[in-house]
Formats: sequence, structure tokens, C-alpha cells
Amino acid sequence: MPRPQEFDTTEALRQALGVFWRKGYEATSVTDLLAATGLSKSSLYATFGGKRELFIAAFDTYRQDRARAAHHVLEQGAVRPAIDAFFHQLFASVNDAEPAYGCMSINQAVELAPHDPEVRQRVVQDLQLMEDLLTRTIERGQQAGALTSPRPARDLAKLLVLAFPGLQVMARAGYSPQQLDDSLQLLLSHLDG
Repeated sequence: MPRPQEFDTTEALRQALGVFWRKGYEATSVTDLLAATGLSKSSLYATFGGKRELFIAAFDTYRQDRARAAHHVLEQGAVRPAIDAFFHQLFASVNDAEPAYGCMSINQAVELAPHDPEVRQRVVQDLQLMEDLLTRTIERGQQAGALTSPRPARDLAKLLVLAFPGLQVMARAGYSPQQLDDSLQLLLSHLDG
């Protein structure tokens, strides 16, 4: 009779996610994962299948959390503050003692997506989801007269998605919150005619 599982799978995924996020996939060792999760090697392999499968499960957990958060921020309240809040989440931790790790999807666009079709597909899905959410939000703002740009909402959303990785890189490179906000406000000025 197999032994019952004695750990919280969700918590183990979150702990593994933290390691992958800080170090990246390639630099993360199985030893790092065992130390972070408290799992034995046999439990890790029996539950997740290995490092890659654990990474995919942790990445999917991250992606689901981010998608829920994006929906929550962008689909309620006044449009301009919602878009502003969505982007400010990117650099909310700039002044923290911990370094900014950026968006894991953007990180993986650089690290694994160029040579891993499964990760590439996830990254493209994330960017498309962001574009779709921003398009709906911009359309709502244009219909309400809160955003006055005559450009199609989809074009404006594409511009915002295009700038998303750049703001991530600026935050990770150590730009000040004021510099980041100045760049964001310049970007968002395209939403007005």
C-alpha cells in the first residue's frame, strides 16, 4: 500500500516557483528545489515527474494567478486608473530590499521560449491574453469617452503589450519609481487623441 502524501502540493509549487523565478530554469538545480520545497527526491519525482514538469506546473500556477489579477484590475472601475494600476504592478516592488524579478512570462520569453515550443506557446498565450484584456478595456474607455485616441483599440493594446517587456527591463535594471512612472505616462499618453 503506497504511503499517503504528506505535503501540500500547492505550497510546494509556490516554493518551487519562487526558486525558478529568482534563478531561472537553467540555473535552478534539483537540490535547490528540494531545499525550497522540503520534498524528498522521491516525492518530487513521484508527484511532479522531474524538474521540467515541476517547472511547467509552477509556471502554469504563476500564469493563472497573473491572469486572474489582470482580469481583476482591468475589468472593473474607471478605465484610465485601471490601465495605470495594471502597469504599476510591474514595478511595485522597485524600492523593496529584494531585487525585482520581473514578469516570469517575459523572463521565459528570453530564457526558454526560443528553444522550447511548450514554453513558447505559453508565453505567446500570455501576451495574447494581455492584448485581449487591454483591447476590451480600451474599447470600454473609448465608448465611455474616457480615452480619446481615434486609433483602434486593438492597435493601442498592441502598443501597450509591446512596451510591457521594456518597462520590465527598466524596473529590473534599477530605474527609479519616478523614471518608470514618467515612461509609463508617456506610453499612456497615446490613449488620448
